[in-house]
Amino acid sequence: MSGRPEKILALQFKYLGDAVFITPALRALRAHWPDAELHVLVAAEVAPLLENLPWIKKIWPLPRTRGRARLRETWPVIRALRREQFARSVDFGGNDRGAILSFLSGAKIRLGEASCRPKLLKRIAYTDKFPAEQLPESWVQRHLKLLSAWQVPPPKSAHLEIAADPKLANEAAKLLPGKCVLCHLATSQPKKEWPPPRWAEFYRLAKAAGVALAFSSGTNARERALLAELKKLEPEIFALPPVPDLRLFLAVLRRAQTVISGDTGPLHFAAGLGVPVIGLFATGDSLCRAAPIYRPDQIVAATACACDRRLLNDAVCHEANPCMATILPATVFAALPKLI
Repeated sequence: MSGRPEKILALQFKYLGDAVFITPALRALRAHWPDAELHVLVAAEVAPLLENLPWIKKIWPLPRTRGRARLRETWPVIRALRREQFARSVDFGGNDRGAILSFLSGAKIRLGEASCRPKLLKRIAYTDKFPAEQLPESWVQRHLKLLSAWQVPPPKSAHLEIAADPKLANEAAKLLPGKCVLCHLATSQPKKEWPPPRWAEFYRLAKAAGVALAFSSGTNARERALLAELKKLEPEIFALPPVPDLRLFLAVLRRAQTVISGDTGPLHFAAGLGVPVIGLFATGDSLCRAAPIYRPDQIVAATACACDRRLLNDAVCHEANPCMATILPATVFAALPKLI
């Protein structure tokens, strides 16, 4: 390629965990156009996940408040994006925000998913459209299939990939001293959480076997309440304090011997960092979308549940015996020696 390098912009405006799932597709883009500059536009809170990957030229963090436009903060970013004169953009999120930003970026060729009868917004936003109905359910395979519209072959390995900031290693060591198994209790949806009594039983199995455990959760009140409930059941557990800084939390995860969690961001972060993981999966949606990236020995799945057939936006399992509760601590513990 002669002259100024071609520039490619990738966009992803969804949840934190979803950002990790685009990394195999980003590697595919990088391999297909090795001389191009790869830029990534994400919500500001997502940026720490990708900013330490050396093969990404630039991360563009955009301020975001769900349900509210922040034009005063976003317009300077959009103007700067347009000055880059991107040759191509690809929207991995598939939502309205991503479509709008794809169009406003000024990229000459803009790829995104669209239904067979796309809304006016997507007809205008994307110059290249891939039929949404033909995309796989698996998040990783979905992104790779989208790139097939540009004849971009999949990477040799579809593993997740992120990196922690090495400058935070000492601070992380103060929070998680020594090697241990980190158990993350909380997710964004209660139906994906293993109940505290199950965690308590797992803790007793690990303690009897001499396996050191540490427990963590998110920073909001509901998620911290899960840790408090577990602490009542097993007062001796080692619980991490709240770690609101995502950069520091990644450095903490990097120290873990293994991470055990439901289908949520920290599970996928750990996998992207190269830490062995055990994912606890219950809902059919999780098994179809997130679980396929993991090996069978990294997955412990619950029995089928009626909530699999309900609307995907129902965050709670209403069954008398919640699906996650059907996962037995002995089953999870049996998977642990293979990883440690």
